[in-house]
Amino acid sequence: QVQLVESGEGLAQPGGSLRLSCAASGTILAIYNMGWYRRAPGKQRELVAVITRGGSSNYADSVKGRFTISRDNAKRTVYLQMNSLKPDDTAVYYCNADILRLTGSEGAYWGQGTQVSVSS
Repeated sequence: QVQLVESGEGLAQPGGSLRLSCAASGTILAIYNMGWYRRAPGKQRELVAVITRGGSSNYADSVKGRFTISRDNAKRTVYLQMNSLKPDDTAVYYCNADILRLTGSEGAYWGQGTQVSVSS
């Protein structure tokens, strides 16, 4: 089995910062792309940021310059540093990873979701 466990949910004031973490565990042979998505109330899930195994990253226009995605391959963990938070960043954030299992099967796995709320 493979699990993605997120941490770091919380409440921040506008202009504040939060850091999310997501650790993968289980019968993993390799982890390819890792990313963060979010779903705001009444909206569809959207991609926030993605990072390749080699460290290349891409961001949604709405978070460029404010959020930073990073990963520690040895710890099988992806991070999302969120600075200059805005109320529009309020959402449930989900981590995602493309994982090759020891069985040889490959697929996309999701974390359980973590709530980020930005309010004064």
